[in-house]
Formats: sequence, C-alpha cells, structure tokens
Amino acid sequence: MTTSPTARLAYERQHVSDWAEKIVPLRRRTEITNGWLGERLRSVLPEVMRREGIDLWIVVAREYNEDPVLFSLLPAPMMSARRRTILVFHAPEGGDVEAMAIANAGIGLDEYYRAMWAKTKTAQASETQWECLRRVVAERDPKRIGIDVADDFAFGDGLSKREYDGLMEALGADLAARTTSAERVVVGWLERRTPGEIDAANGVNQMAHGIIAEAFSSRVVHPGVTTALDVAWWLRQRVNDLGLTVWFQPTVSLQRRGVTLGDIGSSPDEVIRPGDLLHCDFGLHYLGLATDTQQNAYVLRLGEEAPPAGLARALAVANEQQDLLAASMVAGRSGNEILADVLGRMRAAGIDGRVYTHPIGYHGHGAGPMIGMYDQQEGVAGRGDYPLFDDTLHSFEMYAEVDVPEWDDQRVKLATEQIVAFTGGRVHYLGGRQTALHTIA
Repeated sequence: MTTSPTARLAYERQHVSDWAEKIVPLRRRTEITNGWLGERLRSVLPEVMRREGIDLWIVVAREYNEDPVLFSLLPAPMMSARRRTILVFHAPEGGDVEAMAIANAGIGLDEYYRAMWAKTKTAQASETQWECLRRVVAERDPKRIGIDVADDFAFGDGLSKREYDGLMEALGADLAARTTSAERVVVGWLERRTPGEIDAANGVNQMAHGIIAEAFSSRVVHPGVTTALDVAWWLRQRVNDLGLTVWFQPTVSLQRRGVTLGDIGSSPDEVIRPGDLLHCDFGLHYLGLATDTQQNAYVLRLGEEAPPAGLARALAVANEQQDLLAASMVAGRSGNEILADVLGRMRAAGIDGRVYTHPIGYHGHGAGPMIGMYDQQEGVAGRGDYPLFDDTLHSFEMYAEVDVPEWDDQRVKLATEQIVAFTGGRVHYLGGRQTALHTIA
C-alpha cells in the first residue's frame, strides 16, 4: 500500500502538532513530582521494604558526592544533599513507613520527612549528626538494617567508604552487626511505578515520538545537504529549546544500498541522500521520567511514493520481534530466563537478531532486570538474575537483520527501541510504537 504525499504530510502533522503543549511550567512540574513522591513513600516503599525483609533503611549522602538513589527521594525544588544529608526509613510490622531526616533544618525536607536532629541554623545541636542517627536507630531496635552497598546494581552501591566508616562507628558493634545490603530495596524503589506515573510516561513517550517525527521530516532533513550529525544535534537543540533535557547525546546513522557503513551509529558526518535508511537513538528526561527511543526513516527517491517493500518488511519483522519479547515477559521470571525464552521464539520464527533490553524510569538505563546485552546474548550475570515485577517500565531494545530484495538482497540491520509498561501482567507499548517507516521527501 502506498502513501500519498498529502497523506504523509497529514501523518507528520498528527505526530508533531500538539505534543509540545503537554509541557508544563517548572513550578507545576514540582507539584506533580512531589505528589508522586508522597504517594510512593506511602505505598511503594513499605511494600518493597517488607518484601525484602528490611526493617530500617539508611541513606547517607554528602553534597557533591550523592548516593544515586538520593535524588529520587528528595522533594523538589531540592536538588542535592546539603552538607551531609541522612534519610532513615523505618517499616514497623503493620504500620506505615516512618520517613525521617537527620540533616540541617530548613533545607526543604520537612513536608515529607520528620526532622530528628535538633540543630538549626542559629543554634548548636545537643548531639552530633552521627549521635542522632545512633539514637534514632537504637530507639527503633530493627532486626535488619539496610545500607547502600551492592555487588550488582550501581544504584544500590552509593554509600562511600568514608560515610560507611562513619556509619559503622556511629551504630556501634551491636547495631552494625545487623546491617545488610539494601540493594534490592533500592532497585525495587526505583523500578516501581505508580498508576499516575505510568499514565504520565505514556504522554512523555508521545512527546519523544513527536520530536523524532519532526526530525525525520522534510522540515529538518534536506537531502544532499543535511548530515546525520546535523539531525542528531537538531534533536538535542530542539529538546533544549523546549526547556527539557536529554540524558545522552542523540545519534543518527544511515544505511545505503550497495554501501557498507558499519554498525548502527557509524558515519555521522555522511550527507543524507535519497534512498537512505536513517536510524536515530534519542532519549529525553521530563517529570523525572526518562525515555529511550530508536526509530527509522526512509528518504524517498524522485518518483517514489513509499519505501521499498523489503524495507517495510524489515520493520514488520522488527515489530514481530517486539511482540515475541512481550510474550516472554512473565512476572517472576528473571531477565536471563526472559532472554532465553525470546531468543528461542525468534529462532522458531526465523528471525536473526539480538535482544538487549533494559529497565527505564528515573534513569535511562534503569534499575531492574537486564534482558540481555548487545555482547551478552547468553545472559547477564547478576543484573540478569533479578526478576520481573509488575508496574515497571522497560526499554525494548533489539535489532533484526533482514535481506532486502530491492537492495540486491543486501542485509539491513533494523534496530528499534520502544518503551513499554509491564502492568497487570501485560506489556503495553507507551506512546504508540513505530509500525511504518517515517518518510522524507
């Protein structure tokens, strides 16, 4: 089926005309994310702490050397630790989580954390910060104390050596003996999304898709003049102009009939020409949620109304690959078990490709189960052993290799990346997904 230039232009307008209006002012963003933080402290954290058998969790961070998880625990507009910031979470049996701060007063924590240290800006404390921590922990007498040291996930390994030494000294031998890794609490906290966050993530991904649609259009790409690198920098500039941020440098690459240009991501200075297959990798950050998207476009030759059927089929194969991974996503399976299952499904379907899918959320390469890596298709030790939980977001990243008859059976690597929500035991593609190549006249 061919697409007329008029229909193609209507499709482009549909994807880029309204999404920018979704962006709300900074002050409103803080209200939204702080509302989520309060809900998460009330619902997500107690469930995760009890699931992992941690009675009390301690997060210690110093200004300019913060624990990675700290930023997800701070209310806006607070942006960092102040001097030393200590957060303590106590989950008694049958009760709500008690969220406490052992930090200087007046730094922005009071609405969400109970202040436990007497020191103010104008008065000296009757006890030191470490002494206060010791008292708070001893009064609650927890059986298992989680601290941020970890083997597999960097997110759970944020306690620096000096702060670890200070913490152990403050706790004393009896309480220090009760400490254990809070790695799975950190991962569970970071990966779990509330219903409101999932709803918002759908819209954030619509925005990302809209920006890509604009980049992969004749408004940006001038065949014979524009380079792949020009488009990559246009993506970054566009996000900056909208008052948003990217979390990595966007890339744009191309494949061309009869020319070997290497793997996806190579030849960024190549001038884009009619007949080229373009690919982008692009991720923005908004409302505390990251996106990570790879899509593909075709530059029409003179007289062409649509991409060659072989390229359209390549994307169809990539979509089938996505659906096979969706079928392999079963709660409780480890990332490595999901990887083995989807690779088996791909072999049965005759799909040649790789799967290297990662969690996403606060961070682009987020906390949760790794489902393969580009160079580890046999499984990922540690991070791949973590199980899949409900109400989590994942970046379906993969590629399929397909022979294109119109290109003399040249093999094309069709790489895709699509954010999904795994909720209610099912996979949902957020913001829609690419099922037709963008076309550029």
